[in-house]
Amino acid sequence: MEFIAANMAPLMFGSLVLFMLFGYPVAFALAANGIVFGLIGIELGMLTPALFQALPDRIFGVMSNDTLLAIPFFTFMGLILERSGMAEDLLDTIGQLFGPVRGGLAFAVIFVGAILAATTGVVAASVISMGLISLPIMMRYGYDQRLATGVIAASGTLAQIIPPSLVLIIMADQLGRSVGDMYQGALIPGLVLTGLYVVFVAGVAILKPDAAPALPPEARVLRGSKLMLRVLTTLVPPLMLIFLVLGTIFLGIATPTEGGAMGAFGALVMALMRRRITLSLLKQAMESTAKLTTFVVFILVGARVFSLTFYGVEGHLWVEHLLADLPGGQVGFLIVVNILIFLLAFFLDFFELSFIVVPLLAPVAEKLGIDLIWFGVLLGVNMQTSFMHPPFGFALFYLRSVAPASVKTTQIYWGAVPFVLIQILMVGILIVFPQLVTMGLDTQQVVDTDQVEITVPDEPPQEDAPVQFDGGEKEEEKPAPGIEAPAAPDDDAAKALEKALQGDKK
Repeated sequence: MEFIAANMAPLMFGSLVLFMLFGYPVAFALAANGIVFGLIGIELGMLTPALFQALPDRIFGVMSNDTLLAIPFFTFMGLILERSGMAEDLLDTIGQLFGPVRGGLAFAVIFVGAILAATTGVVAASVISMGLISLPIMMRYGYDQRLATGVIAASGTLAQIIPPSLVLIIMADQLGRSVGDMYQGALIPGLVLTGLYVVFVAGVAILKPDAAPALPPEARVLRGSKLMLRVLTTLVPPLMLIFLVLGTIFLGIATPTEGGAMGAFGALVMALMRRRITLSLLKQAMESTAKLTTFVVFILVGARVFSLTFYGVEGHLWVEHLLADLPGGQVGFLIVVNILIFLLAFFLDFFELSFIVVPLLAPVAEKLGIDLIWFGVLLGVNMQTSFMHPPFGFALFYLRSVAPASVKTTQIYWGAVPFVLIQILMVGILIVFPQLVTMGLDTQQVVDTDQVEITVPDEPPQEDAPVQFDGGEKEEEKPAPGIEAPAAPDDDAAKALEKALQGDKK
């Protein structure tokens, strides 16, 4: 029993990992560990029975969290846009635009992935849409299977880091920071990562022209004014929707929750304008939104139960002592944490990492003086790899489910490797250049000391009269004639006190 009492926190964390390795649902594994170890702690005298009296308040705090309302709004917006055919129109139009260029279809997939990320924020929707539409076309025109599958999977994961990302909403909630600041900090890194994908594809097109050929002339059916008209009519509505959502949030006009509501309304309007919305599509979108939102809330409730007991047995101090004393200070901490997140991403998805690991790391990062917005964006980029590597690379699973039978699973896995390395490179870039995140957030008001004016009153302050306990105010007695009383300096506190006491005695 002494061993259990002395090592309650590591045993609790290890038990959670063991439950998840056995395949138990994360929400129930979290809650069960919290309750069981809480009862053990009460039995050992480490905790009081009053601990679980705080549980209803913590669960109600989840239900009353306005920030989490953005999750169903953005999910619904993404599903409506994905099922109304926007991805198909974008891929067709941008594919025609980049058709004459080597690797043009791959460039189109990357740019469409970025646009879908900025409008849907849902990885599954992006990967499945582009896999169904663009992969057969890329195969038809001779693209290398590894390049084609890797580009589609990686472009779909841009929805992880480009706002309005669901993981950024959860990250902001767990770190106790503003969702708007998290979105603003993640925008430039998301665009830089998109640029790195483009550079990689351009390099492949130059070094291996056969792996990324240009579209043949007979496949480019749109040219001249027809192409430009198609580009305008296809690109302008999504870009307007992006401004409606992200622009209003960045300008401070709307909160992320309000921006999500406007985005959901805008997506419905776009679908109605395209005449592609039906009652069955609406029903499917609402059902999928309800399932995803319920999934998130259940995990969050389980995480609150787990953290209640974990903090009660001082597990946060155990984690802090474990990580705060690493050699290298901030840099050592960041290197170890990013390696840990990368390894855990082999087995956990970004929801589980956000709810389980991030709350344990945030206090240590804050104690080391690390900006939590930058820290959250850094972890968000790292968590992208959870979609891209086996055994639980969900983007690879999504692509496998819609890829033709001629595309082997090993080709999909090997195609993802270069893009996982690019994502790791992006983590290193953010560590070296944190300004990519913080440049838009350094808006603290600076006080110019040269402009500060100090006004001194014209009349000197009057000395307080001695305190009289009889309610009256007694005049200060003058010294006897011929005797000169010594003047007490104003700055001599001891003499001033003695003078006041003498006045009381008289």
